[in-house]
Amino acid sequence: MINFIMIAVCIAAGMIMKAARLIHPEAHKGINTWILYIALPAVSFKYLPKVTWSPAMILPVLSAVVVVTGSWCFMTLYCRHKQYSKRTRATLELAGGYSNTSFIGFPLIIAYFGEQFISIAIICDQMTFLILSTIGIVSAMKGGAAGNDSLSAKFLLKRLLTFPPFLGCILALLLTRITDLSVAEPFFDKLAATVAPLALFSIGLQLKFNGWRKEISQVSVVLLYKLLLAPALVVVAALLLKAHGDVAKISIFEAAMPTLVTSGVIAEQFRLNTRVINLIIGISILAGFLTTAAWFELLTHTF
Repeated sequence: MINFIMIAVCIAAGMIMKAARLIHPEAHKGINTWILYIALPAVSFKYLPKVTWSPAMILPVLSAVVVVTGSWCFMTLYCRHKQYSKRTRATLELAGGYSNTSFIGFPLIIAYFGEQFISIAIICDQMTFLILSTIGIVSAMKGGAAGNDSLSAKFLLKRLLTFPPFLGCILALLLTRITDLSVAEPFFDKLAATVAPLALFSIGLQLKFNGWRKEISQVSVVLLYKLLLAPALVVVAALLLKAHGDVAKISIFEAAMPTLVTSGVIAEQFRLNTRVINLIIGISILAGFLTTAAWFELLTHTF
């Protein structure tokens, strides 16, 4: 229960402080910098050395691929039916294809399943980022105003290799093979503990709902896919792979997370419809608290 109280309090605190103008409008950027550069790499060093690698671990890797592929197919058909522009299609693909596996995912994993399962969630999170940093950027660039520009492999590689959580993940996997980091575990514990409250507080600062009625058709179709159909696709993948137990539960649950906040940043960078994607981010987070509760109950009784 204390974890759910923390989630509510931290998000509410961000929303209240923003509304009361008790904090700088851009404060979330500084908070996110701490999370990305310090806290999330510490999470990798804390949990990844404890992962027991097995063939079953293919599902956390594959789940992000399934969600992105499903988003591309679903949004292509929907936008073709609605005769939407290439820009709108890219916006909806970006909003539907990438889950908030860390900022919202990690706190909810802890609240519902327990802290020991973060190691599986990290794999889902890093795979999501890997796809977002490659396929996601290419798709956003093609859909935006710069759609005719070329995107070099060097640019994508640089973006990937300079992303702190990804570097933390790689270093945690490599260093634990050659040295014992257990002496530093209390240090990583303290840094990793800052992820959940600060990430949720940052989410509260960024939530936006103005003008949702005008965009309700696009928002609702993304919510349908992101919160219901995407995790259902991962359920199918788990059944095909005959995956079960905790690995399957965490992989499906992470796929049920709301839209990734970083999607809004990429949409702005490549001139997609930032108004729609920011609405989707905000509404999906609130709706996601209800749908993830339902998914937890379903997973508890089926896997």
